[in-house]
Amino acid sequence: MSVIRIASRYAKSLLDLADDQNAMDEVVSDMEGFSKMVENRDLYLLLKSPIINIGKKAEIFDALFEGKMTKLTKSFLDIVLRKGRESLLPEIAAEFINQYNKMKGVSSVVLTTASPVSAEALEAIKAKLLNSSATDQVVDVETKVDESIIGGFIVEIGDKLIDASVSHKLAELSKAMTNKEYEKAF
Repeated sequence: MSVIRIASRYAKSLLDLADDQNAMDEVVSDMEGFSKMVENRDLYLLLKSPIINIGKKAEIFDALFEGKMTKLTKSFLDIVLRKGRESLLPEIAAEFINQYNKMKGVSSVVLTTASPVSAEALEAIKAKLLNSSATDQVVDVETKVDESIIGGFIVEIGDKLIDASVSHKLAELSKAMTNKEYEKAF
């Protein structure tokens, strides 16, 4: 079974359980915090390591998360650990947040530009995205600056990518010139 499918099932289970116990806000906060913690390379490698036994990982989990997470989230992490699926926890946390956002009608968008975007331009982009069929009722835009795209923008909406960058257009033009497709136009 694929990693995405497994992560999706575990995330759905936690989402349903949190909803049943009216602890959604706390669990979402816990999973967002866990996602940030997993950005630490040492913790990530600990989760992925087949060499470190489950008992040692359980001790580390207790030291890291005891009293910092709700009982529901901590119990969920313990179950995943006992099942030997701890290596999937980063993906489970990311999928949980994705499913929660879908449930709340929030679309996460990543906007990459060559230079910082002004507040007015960002609001205009949000308005365009809200009017499109590609997003839900609420748009959460994360902006990134990447000077290597030269100009234009790249928009990522879920698994969709809209690349209107100058570097992409130049690469397409270079490819067309290499393939001599320009001769066909004459």
